[in-house]
Amino acid sequence: MRHEHVNLPEEPEGTPPLLSHVMERNIRTITQLRLQTARERTVQTRLADAITSFSGSMLFVYLHIGWFSAWLLVNTGRVGIPQFDPFPYGLLTMIVSLEAIFLSTFVLISQNRFSDEADRRAELDLQIGLLAEHELTRVLQMLDAIQDKLGIENDADSELADLEMETRPEDVLAEIDRVHRQVKG
Repeated sequence: MRHEHVNLPEEPEGTPPLLSHVMERNIRTITQLRLQTARERTVQTRLADAITSFSGSMLFVYLHIGWFSAWLLVNTGRVGIPQFDPFPYGLLTMIVSLEAIFLSTFVLISQNRFSDEADRRAELDLQIGLLAEHELTRVLQMLDAIQDKLGIENDADSELADLEMETRPEDVLAEIDRVHRQVKG
């Protein structure tokens, strides 16, 4: 997959920074990745998202209220227009059922895409969290070594020793599973 760089507008000259340069760079990078992902969506996905978005709006509700009201009014025979779907409104029922089938399919398509995006973000969060954990563990080990080298008294803090241990994701997941089983059983 090829990623194109998107040029986002820069802040006007003389504007004091609200965030660090690193945070601003990260925000811009994430925004660029989101724009790139949006551009890479297929026509079908864009159509499904547009339909899902419209069907989740109040305009959609108002249009249906108007449509159902007009349908019922015409098919009661009170407006002088010949009835084409008399009570119990079999044609209306069929049309609404078909609409429900298609709308639920479009919603599922959009939900699947949102789920895929959420999975990608969760994977990124996990990788960053694991990297940060590894880096912090290494920093604590280095500080402990510096403390020993300088001859600074160490209180042999057991919590510090625990923090200096390497954290392995598979061990954490195994412990989470063990505790969940223990709580449930």
